[in-house]
Amino acid sequence: MPAFNDDQSMFDFAPVSLWLEDFSGLKRLFDGWRAQGVSDLRAHLLEAPSALAACTAALKVVKVNQATLELFGAASLDELVDRMDEVFRDDAGEHMLHELEQLWGGALHFEDRTVNYTLDGRRLEVDVRVRVLPGHEGTWERVLVSLDDVTDQSRTAAALARSERYARGLFERSPVSLWVEDFSGIRRLLEEVRMQGIRDFGTFLKVHPEFIGRCMQEIRVLDVNEETLRMFGAASKDELLRRLADIFQGDMQDSFAEQLRDLWEGRTTQQREVVNYSLSGEAIHIHMQLAVLPAHLQRWDMVLVSLVDITARKRAEAYLEYLGTHDVLTQLRNRTWYTEEIKRLARKGPWPVVVMAIDMNGLKRVNDEVSHAAGDALLRRAGEVLAKCVDAPGSVARIGGDEFAILLPGGDERAVQAVRDRLASLVEVNNQFYAGTSGHALSFAIGAALCSPGESLEAALLRADRAMYSDKALHYGGLGAAS
Repeated sequence: MPAFNDDQSMFDFAPVSLWLEDFSGLKRLFDGWRAQGVSDLRAHLLEAPSALAACTAALKVVKVNQATLELFGAASLDELVDRMDEVFRDDAGEHMLHELEQLWGGALHFEDRTVNYTLDGRRLEVDVRVRVLPGHEGTWERVLVSLDDVTDQSRTAAALARSERYARGLFERSPVSLWVEDFSGIRRLLEEVRMQGIRDFGTFLKVHPEFIGRCMQEIRVLDVNEETLRMFGAASKDELLRRLADIFQGDMQDSFAEQLRDLWEGRTTQQREVVNYSLSGEAIHIHMQLAVLPAHLQRWDMVLVSLVDITARKRAEAYLEYLGTHDVLTQLRNRTWYTEEIKRLARKGPWPVVVMAIDMNGLKRVNDEVSHAAGDALLRRAGEVLAKCVDAPGSVARIGGDEFAILLPGGDERAVQAVRDRLASLVEVNNQFYAGTSGHALSFAIGAALCSPGESLEAALLRADRAMYSDKALHYGGLGAAS
C-alpha cells in the first residue's frame, strides 16, 4: 500500500486551483537587467516585446493540482504546460505585466485579479494569490500560486452594474421630475402621536397645526433628477436643496396636511394636484404622485415622488372656464353666468337685490352705417366702462347683443344712484378719450328695480326692463327707437 503524504494530498485535492512554480529563472533575468541599468520594468518590457516573452519562458511549472486541470480543461500537466500560450493570451498580458512589476518591486506575496483562458477558449476571471515560499526568498525556486475562479461573480457584478447604470439613466433622463426622499422621521412622529392615544388625526392637526411644519422639516431629500433642476430653474442639486423653502411655499402646508392624513390611514401610494414655485418665484401647477417603495414600507426611508408640470393644462382649463362664464368681446360676465347668478340670488340673497337693465344707445346705427367692426369697438368700450362702475359683491354681465345687466346683492336706492353717477362720469371720460379716433359717442339707457325678500326676481327684472325702455325713449326724443 503506498504511503499517504498529508501535504501532498492537501495540495492535490484542494478545492481551488494550486500551482507550484519555479521563478528562479525569472529572478536571474531580473538580476541581469538590473545589472544592465534597467530601472523601469514596465518601460523596458513595452519597448522590447521579446523581453516579456523571456519572462514567460523563465517561469517553470513544477506541478498543479486536480482542480487546476479541471478548471482549464487539461488532461494532464504536460498538456497544460505545452499549451500555456493558450492560457495566457489577449488581455491576460496586461495583468501579467502588473504581476511582474510586483515581483520586480520586491513583493514576495501579492494578490491580483487577472484573466486566463481555458484550453477550449473560455475566458476566465480569476483572483490570483502569489507567495514565494519560506526558505526560497533569495532564489524564488518555489512559488505557490492559487487561483479562484470568479467569472460568475464578475458577470453577476457586471450585470448588476449595468442594471444600476440603466436604472440611473432612466432616473436622470426621465422627462418627469423625480425625487427620492426619506420619510422615516415622519413615520416616527406619527407613531409618537399614536402612542399618545390619538385616534382622530384630522382634529389633532386642526388643534396642533405646528405638527405639520415639524413633519415637513423631517423630510430628507436624497436625490433629484435633471428634469427637476430644469423644472424649478436650479443650476445644481446643491442649489435646489438649499432653496427648498422657496419651492414649497404658499398653501403647500394645507396640501401636505392631506398627505399626512393619507399616511396616517396607511395610504403609502398617493396622488394629488399641488402648487409649487420655481426658484424665480413662478407658480407651477403640479400633478404629484408619491409611493413608499415596497422594500421600505417598514421604515418609509425611501419614497419616490414624481412631479408632472400641468401648468399649461391648468391655464387652458382656466381659460375654458373663463370662456364659459365671460363674453370674449367685452370681457364681462356672459348670459350663462348671469342666469346662474339670478338662480343663486333667488335662493340665498342677500336681500334686497337691485337689478339694473342697461342697453346701449345707437349701436345698430353704427353697425348699419359704419361697420360691424366699429360696432364691436363700441362694445369693447362699453365693457371697459361697465367693468369699472361696479364693485364686489356687485356684478355686471352682457346678456345680449347690446344688452347688459347689473346685479347689486344687498343694494338699495343709494347704491343705484352711486352706480348711475359713476357710470355717467366714466362714460364722459371715455367719450373724451375716444373723441379724436372714432367719433362715436358711448351712451346707455338704464332702468333699475329693487327686489325685496319674498318678491320675485323675474318680476323685478321686468320692471327694470320697462324702466330702461322708458329711458331709451327719452334718449331718442320719444320716438321709441329700440337701438
